[in-house]
Amino acid sequence: MTTLDRCRGALLGLAVGDALGAPTEGMTPAEIRARHGRVTDFLTEDAAGTDDTEYAVVCARGLLAHGKGITPDDVAGVWLDTVAAQQGGFHGAGFSEMVALANLRSGLRPPQSGSDSYEMWSDGAAMRVAPVGILCMGDPDEAARIAAIDASVSHARDGVFCAQAVAAGVAAAMTAHHHRDVINAGVRALPPDSWSARLVGRALDVTAAAGSPDAAEEALYAEIPLFHYPWADAAPEAVALAFGLFAAHQGDFTRVVLAGVNIGRDSDTIAAIAGAMAGALHGAQAIPERWRAQVTHVSGRCITATAGTDLVELADRLHAAGQSGPALREAAVDAH
Repeated sequence: MTTLDRCRGALLGLAVGDALGAPTEGMTPAEIRARHGRVTDFLTEDAAGTDDTEYAVVCARGLLAHGKGITPDDVAGVWLDTVAAQQGGFHGAGFSEMVALANLRSGLRPPQSGSDSYEMWSDGAAMRVAPVGILCMGDPDEAARIAAIDASVSHARDGVFCAQAVAAGVAAAMTAHHHRDVINAGVRALPPDSWSARLVGRALDVTAAAGSPDAAEEALYAEIPLFHYPWADAAPEAVALAFGLFAAHQGDFTRVVLAGVNIGRDSDTIAAIAGAMAGALHGAQAIPERWRAQVTHVSGRCITATAGTDLVELADRLHAAGQSGPALREAAVDAH
């Protein structure tokens, strides 16, 4: 397995999880079973990635334009050129992104554009930062640093912390040989005394105490979601569920992505995060070919400027950009 295959696996894994999970978003596991049984495949012929995938494309474009020296103002510029310039609505866009766009259009810049928001803690940044992990292959600390820069345009506090955890997990997965290395990197990126760290820790404890992956899925759904809140997009919840399911299924791509799909809540984001980490760990070849083919070309349903993007080509460009760093060159030699 080459590092190039892992890069492709991370982006395609994100998009596959996103597309598989979109139809079950907002549902309970019981509702999913009653309507679909256990979801094991795409539920529609036109299944495609949603805003999760498309904002990841925007993130990748910023990284390709500015590299590891990217600044918060650079991210704001990419958003203004790519997202804020869009005419009309944004199909399926998240609250955090819409607030950030309103802030940018009014003249605010990061970090104020992210902190002046009632959705600063949503999972909208965590869902999009897999490209950061690809660029920082083998360097979770650097991935966490850059993820915080990208996330600051639309998030603050736990919304940023969770983005750092996902980016660090993907960066570790790009060179790791065991799923525990991925989990450990993500946990280390979280401030110890934070809502995110506590909830991810609880999810991992719940998983460890469960007798089987099926039991872990049930226990995670019972213990982690914020049922008192009307929306299922809190970053600590989504990231905790993604890491818990990743641990329960030991990073196996198909099993962990389908677990994210069938757990409901913000299922497209949970499955996208898990899919990005598992795809980076095992490479694109671990993803069923038909699933890969379904999502390779981005639909642009939410962000029209991303329509037609080839995720394989985008992953290859990120891979090439990543080879310029000394830490990445060392990691690439080890992975090859």
